[in-house]
Parts: sequence; structure tokens; C-alpha cells
Amino acid sequence: MLNLKSVVSLCAVMGLTACGAGVEGEDGLATQESALVTGTSQGCTFTVSSAAQPGTLPPVYNVTVTRAADATCAYGAGSVVVGTSTGTAPTLSLAANDLGVAVSYTYKTSVSGSSPQSLGIRHVAPDTLDIVRYAGLSVYLGRGSIYSGSLSIASNGTTLTVSGTKNGTLYGQTGSGNTYVASYPDFFTSETAPSIMTF
Repeated sequence: MLNLKSVVSLCAVMGLTACGAGVEGEDGLATQESALVTGTSQGCTFTVSSAAQPGTLPPVYNVTVTRAADATCAYGAGSVVVGTSTGTAPTLSLAANDLGVAVSYTYKTSVSGSSPQSLGIRHVAPDTLDIVRYAGLSVYLGRGSIYSGSLSIASNGTTLTVSGTKNGTLYGQTGSGNTYVASYPDFFTSETAPSIMTF
């Protein structure tokens, strides 16, 4: 019993680092990052990534959704390019459930420093890899940029939420500030416009 108390005390003093607690180091960070770009739909694992097209200058980045050939996936391996960004590597996010795969990516259409950056949002069908829905967010009249767009699916399984940072005014926003949250009700089954709050 004395030895057990000593071990417990040692764990407390060392902040649980050496005693098997969930301390987030580089591996933990890598897991978090992969969770933002990987998801599962209908038994298949999907990942979104970007890479510059060979021989393009300035670089043009393809945004690609890849379906892995998992043992539980009935559809096999495959991929589809869902968008591009010119001159600037996109920031990416993915969320999925059995209704579909949602992907977001920042993009520019020009290398000009004054060119705005916008956010593309796509619904990809898990079985065919077709792009079912094209959506996105941009700053009013191009007077600003969207810097990020992290996706999540609400507990009802149908509402897609996009959150991130920007400057300028988004089409349809309420409130003010450089942080936004856009909610798309029935994202996978309708074309309903989002409600956008900023703060």
C-alpha cells in the first residue's frame, strides 16, 4: 500500500506525464489534424488533400477527395478533384456521415496580393464520388478574405456547420466581427441557404 501511495504521489508531482495520462504531444497534434481532413461514410474512409499541379507557375493546387479501399467499403478506392486554388495552398476540412461527405477549402483565383480568398464547400456522394452540391462563402464585393472553414455535422446528422475567421462582411451575415459560424440545414438533402452569425 505504501508503494502504491508513492506512485500516486509521484504521478501528481510530475503532472501525469510519465504515468500514461493523455498528454498531447506531436502525435496527439497529428491525430487532431488528421481528424479535420478524414471521415467515414457508408463504411468507407475519405480524406481531403491538396497538391500543386505539375508544371504550373504560379502553382495551381488541386483539392482532392480520396476514398480508401477499406475492407468495409463496398465501393473500392477512388478520388475526385473538387476544386483548385491559384498561388496559395488551401486550408482544408472534411466531415462525413452516411448521408455524404462534406469538404471545405480556401481558395484564390489569382496570385495578386489584393485578390480575395474565399471558401468552397462541396457535398461528395460516397458511392459515385460525384459532386452533389456546390456551395461556398465569400466576402461582399471581394473586400476581404476568408482564412479558414472548419466543418462539423450537428447531432441531428443533417445540419452542417462551418466556422472560421475572416475579414470583411460575408453575404448574408448577422452581427459583426472576424469570427463566423455558418449553419446549413439539411445540407446533404437540400439547397437551403445558410444562416451566418459573426462575432
